[in-house]
Amino acid sequence: MSDFEPFYDVKHSYEDNYEQGPFGAFAEVLKATPSVTSGDSSPYEGEPAESTFLGQPVNLPFGIPAGPLLNSRFTTAAFRMGFDLATYKTVRSRAWGCNPFPNVLAVHPKSADGSLIPGSAELDEGVLADTNYEQPISISNSFGVPSQSPDVWQPDMRAAIAAAGLGQVLVPSFQGSRVEGMSEEEYIADHATTARLIKETGAKLMVMNTSCPNEGHNRLLCHNPLLVGRITEAVKQEIGDIPLMVKLAYIPSDDDLELMVRSTVGHGTVQGFSTINTISAKLVDADGNQALPGAGRDRSGVCGDAIRGAGLDMVARLAAIREKLGLDFKINGVGGVVSPADYQAYRNAGADSVMSATGAMWDAELARKIKSSIK
Repeated sequence: MSDFEPFYDVKHSYEDNYEQGPFGAFAEVLKATPSVTSGDSSPYEGEPAESTFLGQPVNLPFGIPAGPLLNSRFTTAAFRMGFDLATYKTVRSRAWGCNPFPNVLAVHPKSADGSLIPGSAELDEGVLADTNYEQPISISNSFGVPSQSPDVWQPDMRAAIAAAGLGQVLVPSFQGSRVEGMSEEEYIADHATTARLIKETGAKLMVMNTSCPNEGHNRLLCHNPLLVGRITEAVKQEIGDIPLMVKLAYIPSDDDLELMVRSTVGHGTVQGFSTINTISAKLVDADGNQALPGAGRDRSGVCGDAIRGAGLDMVARLAAIREKLGLDFKINGVGGVVSPADYQAYRNAGADSVMSATGAMWDAELARKIKSSIK
């Protein structure tokens, strides 16, 4: 795959990608089309959008989740390539640095089908990671949730929102920032502040990230449903009627997952869940040594083809809880979507919308292929 160029170039640093990207087909579409037009790259051109995403009309409820779309150039290119949902990479209330390069490595699970199973011994024993990128693709995701300062991302987010075509929606992602000495109340307030900053851009909806190590090394906010509930109450006080979705990691316990739903949707603060993000694994090189350099980077989130089974499982379990409790919330399925069949599998599992990060990075035509498959 040495001749292929993903729109996020894994051979370069996050900072270089932010300043110079996107690359590959995304770069070409920016050069080829001076502005976004109604129905651009969509088989539904000229027709009213038949689907919705958190109340917003969309041509097809498919897009790219938080991660690889670093700024308005990336999101605009995504729209022009037919991805009708483009998620602006997670922002914070303050500037936040990125983990050292490299951030992305190819990941090679031992299983015959290339999957990683939550709770399996392999995740702790070590999974091979190197620069041999092969389809179907699985990669490491070791960035540390970097963010520009609000004075940079707010005007850029406004531009990203404005670049959406007919039946397309910009989806801002955000999270709170826990810093040393911060109390729990201050941590909650930081989430609310960041949500307010997004509201100021004119965003019509937003997603709150609880699925990265926001609580410290390998600790995820979504593992504390009651705290997520308190945070979403504070956020909703700031954003009012703007729909809020929460991004979840894989949660193995049905009881914990149901508690998450009851603590958020049950209190009227959340209108949907997006799941999953990644599966945490110890990554090693061919000699069994730590694959990613630096302290605290023995483990990384893995995304792409390897996590599709876990993503489908979470979506199906959320759908079952939705039916059991009789609650109305949307489910956005994420994880390992690399083909039209994967999109349909998520819809069949109960997802109201679907997104692909790694698959889209390695196949800029993925949205067009899915649309063609369901004409």
